[in-house]
Amino acid sequence: MLAMEIFTLTVIGGQGKQGQAEPLAGLDLEMGRILSIVGPTGSGKTALINDIGLFACRNTPSRRRVLINGAEPPEAFLDDPSKNPIALITQHTSFLSDLPVHRFLDIHARIRKHARPGTVVEETLDFANQLTGEPVIVDAAMTELSGGQSRALLIADAVVIGNAPIILLDEIENAGIDRTRALELLRRYRKIFIFVTHDPRIALLSDSRLIMSAGAMQQQIATSAEEQGMAERIRVLDELMLELRERIRAGEHIAYEALRVHIERARRALTEEAA
Repeated sequence: MLAMEIFTLTVIGGQGKQGQAEPLAGLDLEMGRILSIVGPTGSGKTALINDIGLFACRNTPSRRRVLINGAEPPEAFLDDPSKNPIALITQHTSFLSDLPVHRFLDIHARIRKHARPGTVVEETLDFANQLTGEPVIVDAAMTELSGGQSRALLIADAVVIGNAPIILLDEIENAGIDRTRALELLRRYRKIFIFVTHDPRIALLSDSRLIMSAGAMQQQIATSAEEQGMAERIRVLDELMLELRERIRAGEHIAYEALRVHIERARRALTEEAA
């Protein structure tokens, strides 16, 4: 467990891909905040979260520095994985262990010295199953999980069992995860969450968004009340796409009339909210 309580994460700007100074000189995040990193493909989003995950100290191509509570992170964060406060959930998941899911989580809970490992394992599984439409089978081998199940389980494990104070999530919208439910669940935990995303709803539901371009941090924009309201209004479009996805997965044929009805229902909901 961490002996050091974390209050803030700071990224001090370095340089972009062409060696130019980053327009945004620094980024400060307080505990309990959610940040989305946005920008086109190749803009440097993944490089930034890698810098954060590595506690960059002018030793990466970006020349950025990462501070914890305004100071250089302790060496233990780098040398001892059990004391590292950051969990990075990438787009690519693979497991070296073929242990059953429940056994894998139980071992992790015991390593973390949870007082009641069984309880925390159940909480982790419940969290994961609320994120994915494919329930995780507790007796299945870790290597048998689908991509969506793996990402959901890793997120739940990092939040609940690992209890990491800082969690970096790379494009969870590509994993078949219920984005709305994910944000609702994550906000129950006081942590710093950083999303790399192309999803407008995730960006608008975050406290702020960091704009990336040419490998550099350009600006940080606080989410306005109007934007938060817009995020709630476009929820109906998300729900429409999720329903269509599930019906197609179930082998149903989608008739144009049924689609028209759904679109009209979404249009009415958007119009009523706007009014």
